[in-house]
Amino acid sequence: MAWPLESARAQFRVEIAGVGATRIPVAVAPFRSEDRSPQAVSAIIRANLERSGLFRLADASAERLDESVRPNLVDWRAKSVDALLAGSITPLADGRFDVRYQLWDVLKAQGLGGLSLVVPAADLRLAAHRISDEMYERLTGDKGVFATRIAYVSKVGKRHTLFVADADGENAQAALASAQPIISPAWSPDGRQLAYVSFETGKANVVVQDVYSGRRRVVAGFRGTNSAPAWSPDGRQLVVTLSREGGSQLYVIGADGEGVRRLTQSQAIDTEAAWAPNGASIYFVSDRGGGPQIYQVQAQGGAARRVTFTGAYNVSPSLSPDGRWLTYVGRVDGGAFRVHLMDLGSGQVKVLTDTRDDERPSFAPNSRLIIYATRQQGRDVLMTTSLDGRIKARLATPAADVREPVWGPYLNR
Repeated sequence: MAWPLESARAQFRVEIAGVGATRIPVAVAPFRSEDRSPQAVSAIIRANLERSGLFRLADASAERLDESVRPNLVDWRAKSVDALLAGSITPLADGRFDVRYQLWDVLKAQGLGGLSLVVPAADLRLAAHRISDEMYERLTGDKGVFATRIAYVSKVGKRHTLFVADADGENAQAALASAQPIISPAWSPDGRQLAYVSFETGKANVVVQDVYSGRRRVVAGFRGTNSAPAWSPDGRQLVVTLSREGGSQLYVIGADGEGVRRLTQSQAIDTEAAWAPNGASIYFVSDRGGGPQIYQVQAQGGAARRVTFTGAYNVSPSLSPDGRWLTYVGRVDGGAFRVHLMDLGSGQVKVLTDTRDDERPSFAPNSRLIIYATRQQGRDVLMTTSLDGRIKARLATPAADVREPVWGPYLNR
């Protein structure tokens, strides 16, 4: 799992801005011998669970438990704890670490399973994220996203950097640094490539970069501007905005840059496309009705259908992987730009945020969280929110202008 990427100078810090009404009380004991490893695995697990907003962490800092000993579950039940995690980290002779854990259902007084992972030191954080995912899934029934990654763009002075980070914002590594802007990053469905817009040649081109090798290729470098890439669900195609024939229109293009096909035919500006998870249709932004609204067109082309009707300005559509939800940024009364959520089944819309300058929402692969950029106290920051808007976590860097977040898919390793 080598990453040929430059380590980030600034690490993220997570802050909980609000919590949900109901949280599952759990305890995570310090892993035996984790003071001999370079990562405090139990602390990473606790931070993940807390950030999700679905768990209330009981203090277990003084416990001396591991996966091999059955704890006194009666005592933990008296402390109103529903689940307990205990484990160990053993350094191996070859430099790797054996990470083991056991999860207990305190109320039923029974084990919920455990796992043994042998990993190099560089993968201890990933091991902690995977244990967090297992615990999250066993206790909520939903798949966890702690072992997934995010991408975003920072600007410090004249330096633009495309970063890839763990879903908790830590372990950020630079995929590309440039003196020219980098915008609109988009993950391929397998999480191995990022498409984005680069201005390195003096004009906007769409570039695809292999995250692991760093290899790059221009897939859209036509006359005029080339912008706003979005991957098809099968990873074989991209939909991009091109001005090669005059106005800005949507085109479908192969992931190798071949087979360009015009998708929309309008006199308006059509841009910011997002492929529906089933691959059958594409959502996009157009001002063909007099102002920017979100429309839907079949992937093979045809007449476009307007989707958003609440408010005069709606942009940056993103579809949930389960196909149930559409999130976007809409302008509300008073001029603020806020993250909206539409139930695609009913068409009902709600506003998830109370900030003013929200940008580019993107769904987590489990369709339960949304990451977005906004401004707080004069700074650009990244936030996550639950779909009811009650649980928000802030990912902050101390100095950088941080924008353009996009949540990656589940990874098959």
